[in-house]
Amino acid sequence: MSQDHASVEIAHVAARIVVEEGLDWGAAKQRAVRQLGLPVRTALPGNDQLEEAVREYIALFCADTQPRELQALRELALSWMERLAEFRPHLAGAVWRGTATRLSDIFLQLFCDDPKSAEIALINQQVSYGPSTVKGFTGQNVEALSIHVHCQPLNENVGLHLLIHDHDDLRGALKPDARGRSQRGDTQALRRLLEKEGQT
Repeated sequence: MSQDHASVEIAHVAARIVVEEGLDWGAAKQRAVRQLGLPVRTALPGNDQLEEAVREYIALFCADTQPRELQALRELALSWMERLAEFRPHLAGAVWRGTATRLSDIFLQLFCDDPKSAEIALINQQVSYGPSTVKGFTGQNVEALSIHVHCQPLNENVGLHLLIHDHDDLRGALKPDARGRSQRGDTQALRRLLEKEGQT
């Protein structure tokens, strides 16, 4: 199998795993390699290639259900962004990019003057959370506060992850990716997306 062909195959298998099981992209690529019986060191497809495969899979197999699930997750994200407005929340990940399904988690990036302020706000609002450390979009480790929240339209609990960034990181956050697409959006941008979807 040529490297290009292997990359395409991995992307398609990983896309199915992402959509059907809600696995994160890195883990889905690794499992796809194992399922295809390819060598461990096989070159993996890039995230852009996997995202295209995910969109294709959704269009083929989830076109009837995914738009409603995405809308429910975006509305839930918006309610939390409004609740945490003082921390300049930005939505990222599959819910922002439009590839989310009912199995997807919500990722909000908060830009705080004081890194402990968001945690204190959750405690004051009596919200239970689990802290961890993850890699932020700058490549540096950042604190993540993870919450389970109920999504009424889906009748399911959804993972909500608050990634705590320094306020100074906000300028870099707004740079588009190599294709000119925004990688995250603030409350106003998300409202515009929801309004646009409501008109279609």
